Amino acid sequence: MTTTAPGGGRAVTPLVDLHGRSAWSVLPPLILGFFMIMVDTTIVNIAIPSLTTAFGASLVAVGWVNSAYLLSYAALMLFAGRLGDRYGPKAVFVAGLVVFTVFSFLCGYSGEIGSSPEIGWLIGFRALQGVGAALMTPQTMSMITRVFPAKQRGAALGLWGATAGVATIAGPLLGGVFVETWGWEWIFYVNIPVGVVALWMSATRLPTLRSSHAVRLDLVGVVLSVLGLGALIFGIQEGETYDWGHIWGPFSVWGVIGAGLVLLVAFVLWQRHLRADALLPLRLFRSRNFSLANVDGMAVTFAMIGIFFPLTIFLQSILGLSPIEAALVNLPGSLVSGVVAPFAGRLSDRLPAKWVVAFGFAAIAGSVLWLSAVIAPDVSVWAFIPVMSLFGLGTGCVFSPLSNLATSGLDHRTAGAGAGAFNTFRQVGGVIGSAAVVAALTSRLAVELPAAAQDAAASLPAQYRGAFVDGFATVGGDAATMGAGSLKLPPGVPADVAAQVQDAATTAFHQGFADAAAQTLLVVAAALVVGVVCAVLMRSEQHTEELGGGSPAPAAAPSTESVG
Repeated sequence: MTTTAPGGGRAVTPLVDLHGRSAWSVLPPLILGFFMIMVDTTIVNIAIPSLTTAFGASLVAVGWVNSAYLLSYAALMLFAGRLGDRYGPKAVFVAGLVVFTVFSFLCGYSGEIGSSPEIGWLIGFRALQGVGAALMTPQTMSMITRVFPAKQRGAALGLWGATAGVATIAGPLLGGVFVETWGWEWIFYVNIPVGVVALWMSATRLPTLRSSHAVRLDLVGVVLSVLGLGALIFGIQEGETYDWGHIWGPFSVWGVIGAGLVLLVAFVLWQRHLRADALLPLRLFRSRNFSLANVDGMAVTFAMIGIFFPLTIFLQSILGLSPIEAALVNLPGSLVSGVVAPFAGRLSDRLPAKWVVAFGFAAIAGSVLWLSAVIAPDVSVWAFIPVMSLFGLGTGCVFSPLSNLATSGLDHRTAGAGAGAFNTFRQVGGVIGSAAVVAALTSRLAVELPAAAQDAAASLPAQYRGAFVDGFATVGGDAATMGAGSLKLPPGVPADVAAQVQDAATTAFHQGFADAAAQTLLVVAAALVVGVVCAVLMRSEQHTEELGGGSPAPAAAPSTESVG
């Protein structure tokens, strides 16, 4: 029995018995489900101004709408990977798809709960939506790894990588269309019909792959990883809210961060103790490429999440673009990424993938530094087109070759754990990126807004300058969502002076936010430099025995796994 890649090509024997169907027939439901997951990592960013208005929430609170999703997504990915090893990737993927679709509806409905909208409902439902995403993601990579022969795996992962790149960049575009036409609720409601189609396709096209009921489910490891990541991310994201000091009772920001780090160290020690039964088998990291690919996975998702948070606010609040117009700025990057990713996947089958990944990281880093340089209150929107095109070129060259590097050598014993580990670290990078960028942006706003106000105050009558600057100091990081109109004037101010003050406030808000956003993007660029270095340090050839503890299944012989 043979299969043929899309567009023709030499026939290759599949690794599983698909009863005459091509291995490529399993991709549509996997890619459709994965597309929804990745879209939801960025689609909320375009709705930030709408959510702050609808829920009357602060910038930090709205930041948790993304972080709650990413946190539960990342923290449960390892467990989900092991569930796939034990019960089979198809069953776990379908369960995750159901959870994701149900809580997508509840996220959209959260604004109707109670007499007044509460952001807490949306944050809670987003966390549970992340549970569904966590169940699904490792199964997509695991199934591709176990179904496709080595000679086709790069091309298949190229399509998977294209999905990740296009969806992450297209999220703001789709979000802009929904927010401006039907309302912010539809950035979640749109998942319902897509989820139903994906469920039908999963039931009819996905094979039931061999599982191992001997796999131990490490509940202690789950608790340690969830609590550790939760404490670490809470401390990073909420630090500015509590002035990096006392929170409540005996708890301080640095105490919470320290507790998170201690719990994560305990998690690693526990995994070492369990050895082969571990939630995260540490033997996987004997491979240099697997270890460095996980660091690179963190770096690229850090950048994908980190760049859009300040950019979206800047485009809408400072340049005055509508949600759709702001999203269209990202369209060139999305198109370039979608075109490049499949070619990059095939290229990684023909030459050392590490050089494709290194080039991709360098391109993304260059685009972020370029973006930091051009952000200014009077910048033309056209200046962002070449920047985002370079960003799309970079992401297209990173996702699929990096996935290929991370999964080479995984067999049915390690496919779920390895895919779960890679996707966990990738999403941990997104969680840390979301939290770090929110913290960095609010921190820099607290500095740059008063500085910009000091400069703008020079145009005001002397008796109003002190109060003007003090007003900006009290607004602080929340200024990003309030705008110049948040500066309240005392009664009795002459109309001409009031107009003068509002003009100065607009100038100060725009300049202060632009400066803060540019400085925040340097944090993203630093993470990408780490990505370049890690890619260069990888081996040109993957030693597959290091990952699986033995030789992977031969590509030429189909296994007894069959279609369910």
